[in-house]
Amino acid sequence: MNHPEVRIAWLLCCLTLPLCSEASKDKPPDSIDRLELRRHAEMLTTMRTNDTALAAFTTDGCSGGLSIGWQYLAMQVAAVRSTHGELPPWEACCVEHDRLYHAAVPVESTPEDSFRARKQADEALHSCVIDTGFDRATSLSNDYEVSIETVEGLYTSIADLMYRAVRVGGVPCSGLPWRWGYGWPECD
Repeated sequence: MNHPEVRIAWLLCCLTLPLCSEASKDKPPDSIDRLELRRHAEMLTTMRTNDTALAAFTTDGCSGGLSIGWQYLAMQVAAVRSTHGELPPWEACCVEHDRLYHAAVPVESTPEDSFRARKQADEALHSCVIDTGFDRATSLSNDYEVSIETVEGLYTSIADLMYRAVRVGGVPCSGLPWRWGYGWPECD
């Protein structure tokens, strides 16, 4: 999959598959997980190559164009900018997620360790976005004249979508700039 359009189409299709469902969060490893474990093994092999090194940390905020799109929207709509800011309210969650994704795991880790660490990073992102919504719920409830439960439900839905996106789009050795271990050279 060396063509960006094919990768994007693949990611969009996968977002609707059962592997991305809420129920899949706690299920035992299946064939999809085994395929991902192979990618973790490939990444660790690349990391252990003598001539590789971890690059300096970089972040795009919320990947997949979310931060860039939000910035554009905030520039165009003053009410968005004044109520929510120029970046997504959960931007700090994404930057912390990027820190975890950048380095992935220590080089001596097993593929299973890496798999678990990635899943924990994705679950932390999910929780952080929900917590951000809960922290803002009273204020946004007043601003938009909706219930606190509505605001919390919206943030939970956003967190769920982001979780699904990172579970599919963050697989190591995918060639994507936001993959697990993106601070390391791409796998061979």
